[in-house]
Amino acid sequence: MRIIFSLILLCAGTVCAAAQSLLDNLPRETPDLDSIYNEITDRTSPYYYPRLMEEFERNDTTMKLDKYRRLYLGAMLREDYDAYRPSGYHAADPAAQITGTMLTRQECDTIIRYANTALADNPFDLVQMINLSRALRARGRTSLADIWNYKLRMLLTAILSTGTGADEENAWFVIEPQHEYILLNALGLTAKTHLFIEPYYEYIKVADTEGHDLGGFYFNIAAPLEEYWRKHPTE
Repeated sequence: MRIIFSLILLCAGTVCAAAQSLLDNLPRETPDLDSIYNEITDRTSPYYYPRLMEEFERNDTTMKLDKYRRLYLGAMLREDYDAYRPSGYHAADPAAQITGTMLTRQECDTIIRYANTALADNPFDLVQMINLSRALRARGRTSLADIWNYKLRMLLTAILSTGTGADEENAWFVIEPQHEYILLNALGLTAKTHLFIEPYYEYIKVADTEGHDLGGFYFNIAAPLEEYWRKHPTE
């Protein structure tokens, strides 16, 4: 996960400060996935999923946490959801090949094109959101960069709102395992070790920026695992 860590640290100032400020006062609620499913499939509901996605894709910054929770968690309740679907993008990610902190105009334009294509394939590719925001800001398109930062912060907030991560009962829900590492990095933490705990939890031990061990956090991956085995029963 080194590439992911380096990408996040490059823009951690915006994301990390926003995420950390939420921890003390953020309302937490264990998701009721049955209720969320009913809401996102009800055409009369303000959380009807096609409308949520339309708002998200048109960069509507009036979307608040209630909608982002349904948008994020509702993604794993849709028929086309597959958290373990191979991506045809990350292996050729141009941002992963850039080692300097300063981007040239050509590098920015390449990253912007690539990130937009990757996000069209997976709207919740948080790494590409980070890449896109960074490249847009370097090109002077600060307003659009701010919008992508807002979308990223709200998706991370949606994860944080699902629990405290302190134990299995209060584990954070994620729709993709990669999001576990992105969230932890956004909080200024580094993943040290990873452990799968039956039946559907992941526990990640973390350290601070100085390498001091700080315990760990629990993630609930029941829905991703269930959907994976439903779609890949012979594996």
